Amino acid sequence: MVGTPFSVAVRGATLAGIAAGEGLPVVFLHAGVCDKRMWQSQMDEVAEEGWEAIAYDRRGYGESVSEDVAFNHVDDLVAVLAARDIHAAVLVGCSMGGGLAVDFALRYPGRVLGLVLIGTSITGAPAEVSEVEQQLEMAEEDAFERGDLDMLNKVQAHEWLDGPRAANGRVGGAARTLFLDMNGVALRKPELTLEERRADAYQRMDSINTPTLLMVGDQDFNYLIERHDHLSEEMPNAFAVVLEDVAHIPSIERPDLVNPLLLQFLDAISGDADDEDEDE
Repeated sequence: MVGTPFSVAVRGATLAGIAAGEGLPVVFLHAGVCDKRMWQSQMDEVAEEGWEAIAYDRRGYGESVSEDVAFNHVDDLVAVLAARDIHAAVLVGCSMGGGLAVDFALRYPGRVLGLVLIGTSITGAPAEVSEVEQQLEMAEEDAFERGDLDMLNKVQAHEWLDGPRAANGRVGGAARTLFLDMNGVALRKPELTLEERRADAYQRMDSINTPTLLMVGDQDFNYLIERHDHLSEEMPNAFAVVLEDVAHIPSIERPDLVNPLLLQFLDAISGDADDEDEDE
């Protein structure tokens, strides 16, 4: 990845990160089947547009290493921000990274300038899957129980990269290669058994007044699309977009769709959009 690597020591772990650019900070939080590399395209453009782009690997992912000790991902995010001397930032999260961004925003509302949530996890949210989706989850469980990590990786690529209702291999090329590498690293990390439970967020989403951009792919799991619709109604300051022919990891599948939306949102956060309107 292009940028300056950094590391943060926190509670039995060393978290590996990368930063690029200067300006107001935008912190990217990766999905549970990826690592910080899923944000390369977005970080490049954000840094070029005058923001500081930061991403890091959570415990159990990428280049980060951790002992099997009690931990909380929100506390780890606090430690990363402190190490970078950041009080407030825009948080961009996909899937589990989005759930982390939400939990941070609920705990520290004054420290979040904006939220971008893509196919987001929400602590305590319902997640009912269709029959087709259940079949993939059964294949995933079978591969896990047999210890076949290569097959598990392939099944999860079908679930999360292609989309559970799409043909296996719908997304190929560099995006698939990157997904399989990122998820393959995570699958082979030592198990961390002492993660602390975070409080349910699902019933409190209407209390988040932070400007929020919601994105979801129309090829994602049905329950995530339904959750996207629910959040667009519950969150008082949210703008929602459905991405066509895209599944759960649009940042690597279709950066050409994600990047303009992200930059427009950041412009609005910074006031650049208002300035441009005055000039016209």
